[in-house]
Amino acid sequence: MSSPSIVCRRVLIYAHRWLGIAGGLLFVVWFASGIVLMYAGMPALDPRGRLARAPALDLSTARLDVGEAAVRAGFAPARILVGMHGDRPVYRFAAGGGWTTIYADSGETAGGLGPGQALEIARRFAPEHAATARYDARLTAPDQWTLQSGAFFPLHRVRLGDDAATVLYISDRTVEPVLETTRRGRLWAWLGAVPHWLYFTPLRSRAAVWSDLVIGLSMLGCLLALSGIVWGLWRVSVRAAYRLRDGSSHSPYAGLMRWHHYAGLVFGLFTFTWIFSGGLSMDPWSWHPGTDATAAQRRAVSGGALRLGPLTADGLRAAAAAIRGAFPPKELEVLQLAAEPYVRAVDPAGAPPEGLALPTTLATLRSQVPEQRLVSMLHPERGAFVRFGDERIEAAAAAAMPGAAIDESAWLRAYDAYYYDRGRRRSLPVLRVRYGDPAGTWLYLDPYRGAIARKEERLTRLNRWLYRGLHGLDLPSLYARRPLWDVIVIGLSLGGLLVSASSAAQGWRRLRRHVRRLRRPS
Repeated sequence: MSSPSIVCRRVLIYAHRWLGIAGGLLFVVWFASGIVLMYAGMPALDPRGRLARAPALDLSTARLDVGEAAVRAGFAPARILVGMHGDRPVYRFAAGGGWTTIYADSGETAGGLGPGQALEIARRFAPEHAATARYDARLTAPDQWTLQSGAFFPLHRVRLGDDAATVLYISDRTVEPVLETTRRGRLWAWLGAVPHWLYFTPLRSRAAVWSDLVIGLSMLGCLLALSGIVWGLWRVSVRAAYRLRDGSSHSPYAGLMRWHHYAGLVFGLFTFTWIFSGGLSMDPWSWHPGTDATAAQRRAVSGGALRLGPLTADGLRAAAAAIRGAFPPKELEVLQLAAEPYVRAVDPAGAPPEGLALPTTLATLRSQVPEQRLVSMLHPERGAFVRFGDERIEAAAAAAMPGAAIDESAWLRAYDAYYYDRGRRRSLPVLRVRYGDPAGTWLYLDPYRGAIARKEERLTRLNRWLYRGLHGLDLPSLYARRPLWDVIVIGLSLGGLLVSASSAAQGWRRLRRHVRRLRRPS
């Protein structure tokens, strides 16, 4: 009978061997695509680019108040945008995971676009390609690039016929472009985001199956990495006691397997932490809450549901006129703070703040807040202003969690370890409030929107380090130090790629030997 030690060794060897054969190629793909993903994600339509190409806001023909338009739409909107469809003003309402657009001049529901109408929207959006644009298809189910665009379906796909092979997706619900892809963007996505996230349409369109598969593969990958680390340490000899044909060696293996052994010793731990943290990106078993504010917290800050009464056509015209003193608005977004509705407009042509050198630390990573204006819909005569005052935001923080003591309140002028963004899109300053509740809640309140920008609890802060800290090396001392961060992450990824590629190659050789044995006559 075999001893327990021999049984453990055999289990360890065969588990690592066959997991490596089954998953080696997958991890090659994950490491290689991860490097690409550092610089290119899924194609998207830049929000500022969309706004820059939108027509100027003209509410002169608006006749319906927002409340009346919402009644005609048949629901209470959770989000409201005031914009244009061609030369007609429209109200865009979001609720229940979908959008509805109502003409502000007639109250009719926009949508039901035909090919010619969708093509005309694309031509207005990109007039430089009007002559070459052509209608392609009406989508009622996602294609490869619209898997996250369910709220905007049906979509119309229009090809611009330009050198970049640009494709626009026009929403039938918002009657405007919502997604843009180019040949270059699609290529890099196929090399990066799509294989890395397993974002293949037949799989990703089945969300539950896709999630379970990624979590399962991550668990098997963790087992593969851990078994390799244990076996690699077990077999290494500090004194170079192994006698091989080419002399003494610290490893009992030769050729490709020696490379795999040494690479696993050096990069095995990183490989494990990368696979483990990648699995956490799926939030397995919902082990931590989200970082979005709860519905109760949002209601407490906003003062309840959106008040539609003050959102009259005349009031919106007055607000747009007040903003026009700073820049011509193209779209108004309705916000609400303490039961008082406001409209917000962003200038897509606004220059970023000056004096922003390349940051070297997280503490010096400053945001680039776009030029914006706010107007109260209760008092539009007071004019436009840039942001809410500190006192209003501090009062909102106290209202957000009634009954919870505030342990600390501070205005951040630079990012901290939980509220940050390498692209500098998160606005600053922001009010960070730490509460004394059992969950250890922190709220970040944005004075530019009068809303909670982020919520952190004890478990989400732990997840931040286990997921982003391990997966992307988002460490305060390294995150903003580029190109140092790039060199370290790429170097570690290449090490993981070496471990995976040598495993895949050795596995392929072993499979070929097994196949040849099976083909031999008895």
